[in-house]
Amino acid sequence: MDRLVNTVRPYAWGSVTAIPELLGQEPTGRPQAELWMGAHPGAPSRTDRGNGPVPLDELIAADPRAELGEATTARFGTGLPFLFKVLAAGIPLSIQAHPTLDQARAGFADEQARGIQLDAPDRNYRDANHKPELICALDEFDGLCGFRRPADAAALLAALNVPGLAPLIDVLHQEPESEALRAALAGVLSLDRATAADLVRETAEAVDRAAAADPAGPYAPYTLITREFPGDIGLLAGMLLNHVRLQPGEALYLGAGVPHGYLHGTAVELMANSDNVLRAGLTPKHIDVPELLKVVGFTAAEPDVLRPVPADATPGELLYPVPIDEFRLSRFDLGDEPRQIDGRAPQILLCTTGAARLTAADGQTLELARGESAFLPATGTDTTLTGPGATLFRATVTL
Repeated sequence: MDRLVNTVRPYAWGSVTAIPELLGQEPTGRPQAELWMGAHPGAPSRTDRGNGPVPLDELIAADPRAELGEATTARFGTGLPFLFKVLAAGIPLSIQAHPTLDQARAGFADEQARGIQLDAPDRNYRDANHKPELICALDEFDGLCGFRRPADAAALLAALNVPGLAPLIDVLHQEPESEALRAALAGVLSLDRATAADLVRETAEAVDRAAAADPAGPYAPYTLITREFPGDIGLLAGMLLNHVRLQPGEALYLGAGVPHGYLHGTAVELMANSDNVLRAGLTPKHIDVPELLKVVGFTAAEPDVLRPVPADATPGELLYPVPIDEFRLSRFDLGDEPRQIDGRAPQILLCTTGAARLTAADGQTLELARGESAFLPATGTDTTLTGPGATLFRATVTL
């Protein structure tokens, strides 16, 4: 068992207080957006086995089969298949979508062939992997997820009584729905600068008026955008999407092509080991409209909120089922009874409440306080979890 030292990513949208509070640290006064736990080369966790701190990706690369296990390397390759995070949104994140595996491989190869540096601001594909993800709320968490039905989006916009929105509303009444959504998003993101500025300003003013008149109504979530991103075209893109509010312990699975954006709150996030993002607004970063339109799936769907279910094989484990095997998220709310997890696959354990003790079959123990995490290599032996009142999230793979 290896205690992890993790990197905090200081993106501008991060909360100033949420991650320091989780870690029991004093806030720095600057945003702290994501705590990365894993072996992504962009910010690998570090651990010390007696010879000084070593990045987790280097530790795994030195002996993948010993760290990940034969079954994991045979199925997923020689790198840790997932990336685990704590995400703390103080203001809205960019509206975005992620590629399929084939799209990521093709896009990465193309940009490599064209000599675009990995850290270039106009780079779309920073690796050759897809990025399905699961977000699980630690507190009340607001986000945008998937397209509204075009008729519903048209009605939401029409009620604002902004004349400049009429062409967009007309587009949303086209058939079939998929073409209406494609044309609407493409039209919004292709507006010339002057037209977009005027339309966003008028729409934002109407949204703020509507939200003031009905603070619990459908426009209230979008005031987070009007306040933090004045003039950003992402307001219009965001109003094409469903608003969802997760309660603590609820989750969303986001597959390839699903447009989404996180507005506010703290959550754990588990994803395939990738950092590929195509953006559609609410960001000063690069927006590649043609590439985004290739990646987005233009299907209207209500957000499918996940609630954990008891895992069949492990007493006390609450599992968030997802349709892929590269990552598996579960939770233990520990009581007086010890719980056991098997060691056939690599895993990362994160304590979010209380304090937990991990005890390996050989008697080795590791104490995790709130905000601390550990990497468990695939030794094949069980680990016992104790700590009444503690909550542990478990990130691993499905074999």
